[in-house]
Amino acid sequence: MSVSWNLWHGCHKISEGCRHCYVYRQDSRYDKDSSVVTRTAAFDLPLRRKRNGDFRVPSGEMVYTCFTSDFFLEEADEWRAEAWAIIRERCDLSFLIPTKRIDRFRVSLPSDWGDGYDHVAIACTVENQDRANYRLPLFRSLPIRHKLLFCAPLLGALDLSGYLDDDIEEVSVGGESGMDARVCDYDWVLDIRRQCIAADIPFSFHQTGARLRKGGKVYRIRREFQHSQARRAGINYKIDR
Repeated sequence: MSVSWNLWHGCHKISEGCRHCYVYRQDSRYDKDSSVVTRTAAFDLPLRRKRNGDFRVPSGEMVYTCFTSDFFLEEADEWRAEAWAIIRERCDLSFLIPTKRIDRFRVSLPSDWGDGYDHVAIACTVENQDRANYRLPLFRSLPIRHKLLFCAPLLGALDLSGYLDDDIEEVSVGGESGMDARVCDYDWVLDIRRQCIAADIPFSFHQTGARLRKGGKVYRIRREFQHSQARRAGINYKIDR
């Protein structure tokens, strides 16, 4: 089971992967300015209890954290220490935190972090070789117990061979969604898979994106089928660790 926990909403674009951000796209339907960062009413969600005293988010859940912003966003610096305290208190949950701002990871880091909380996974997101070359050396150097790599939205071929080691627990790849989505080439996906197999690192293809090039032809894939079509490709690579 899983739950989404968006502590704050809004962000500002910092790289090519942000150009057609799904948060901006969704907010535009309601004339909402996605560049304005606000703390949400769900900030304390993991600590909320039912009338009988049980937590509303039960033990064992996977918590997808801050998917409508970035956990390490500058505008959220004043709230992050409190967010970490909530995460620390709910050590019976598993928190997944993706970020394009791995260079800000140490800002407001808890004093007891050590080499990482065992119930927290950080996913560094890269979309092209330029961002991989900038973010991944930083990512590899940081004290994080569970490291994931998200190649999404994948905008070009990636050479990850210098960055894949035993510290990376999984690489997940996805294309770009939306009417203006840029093409994701299936050959890029397969090449990342090849690199993962060579390094014996789990790989998953989680989303085709709206425009997938395969066999020289570009296919337009509706939003509701982008995850299921990726699964149907049957190219995920799992290992027992």
